[in-house]
Amino acid sequence: MNVLVLGSGGREHAIAWKIKQSNLLDNLYIAPGNAGTYQLGANIAISPDDFDAVKKVVLENNIELVLVGPEAPLVKGIYDYFKNDNELNKVKLVGPSKHAAQLEGSKEFAKDFMQKYNIPTAKYKSFTLENLEEAYTFLDNLQAPYVLKADGMSTGKGVIIENDLAKAKVQIKEMLEGQFGDASRKVVVEEFLSGIELSVFVLTDGENYVLLPEAKDYKRIGEGDTGPNTGGMGAISPVPFANKQFLQIVEEKIIKPTIEGIKSENIDYKGFIFFGLMNKNGAPYVIEYNVRMGDPETEVVMPRIKSDLLDLLIATADNNLSNKTIEIDKRTASTIMLVSEGYPGSYEKSKQISIDENLPENTLLFHAGTKSVNNHLLTNGGRVIAVSAYGENIKMALKKSYQAAEKINFKGKNYRKDIGFDL
Repeated sequence: MNVLVLGSGGREHAIAWKIKQSNLLDNLYIAPGNAGTYQLGANIAISPDDFDAVKKVVLENNIELVLVGPEAPLVKGIYDYFKNDNELNKVKLVGPSKHAAQLEGSKEFAKDFMQKYNIPTAKYKSFTLENLEEAYTFLDNLQAPYVLKADGMSTGKGVIIENDLAKAKVQIKEMLEGQFGDASRKVVVEEFLSGIELSVFVLTDGENYVLLPEAKDYKRIGEGDTGPNTGGMGAISPVPFANKQFLQIVEEKIIKPTIEGIKSENIDYKGFIFFGLMNKNGAPYVIEYNVRMGDPETEVVMPRIKSDLLDLLIATADNNLSNKTIEIDKRTASTIMLVSEGYPGSYEKSKQISIDENLPENTLLFHAGTKSVNNHLLTNGGRVIAVSAYGENIKMALKKSYQAAEKINFKGKNYRKDIGFDL
């Protein structure tokens, strides 16, 4: 089978790495890919958002399955584009429909869905600039801290948590006036849930699902979870507090009602669902849905999947997941994200990267923002390389990730030294 993975980050590198292991694979293509995916298949320099260019690549290379990595093409309707095109509708595309993608593309849509299907989440209300005074009143009736979320997609940076009421009111006005562009023309204000976060993932054909390894990521740039949010600075899987009993509660109260809701609404959904959860005294609450895998969580989830991922993806596209099971590696996987100086703010690109060949055993490098120019490996993004490792426990896995991180160098390299500090 010829497979196309759309995307260019560490998530797509990890997915491509896993697909490459399948005996069902003939040729692997990644668009646009990075310097890491180049080692696995053919990189094709097109944007995943350019559906006509994607179509051309699919037809020219006899692609039989497309896996969509990032959220933007899903929210823009790539699934529907394929489904409604006579030349593409026989191609298997793993990713939800445009309607389904609103579970990530609109915080309001997602919260309304959760409320309708009794899925535990924080109480909330959404506002536009026209009802700003109502937003102020709603904030007056909440207890600090105050959670403000841009309704639309803002690459993981559109959530603000503010402890001061006056500042929260200033902040929501700035958001509604376009701080995050169109994404924050509507803002969801919700109560703050105290606890510890984790991410749970399923692969679903819209009726059945397989449960993937859970993970915990670390969003803030600074140690001790300080500073602004990023796309993610590291991750751990499994999560120690997510024991069998806790995950059973997640399945019964969150995953199954979500799948039932998708079926009840006749939502066309074939792909991953990411459940961003808060564990509040043993009770799980949904913070957000994503309609694709997380990054850098994918860089610890994929290494722990022992089953043939491509086989599972085919079953997903063919509505055949009820006949599939998944085998999970019992070892811990950790990842440390190496980022450019200045990230998540402005940063420079094209810094030369050197990698010591003598990396610790059981370590994996997933490229996120890299490119190859004249056989030189260069930085090409804020998040540069995810350094993943296996270990018998969290401490051993992290030790290897950090040892490997020290063997990778580029000017301005930065990374958190405390991933896993709260576990």
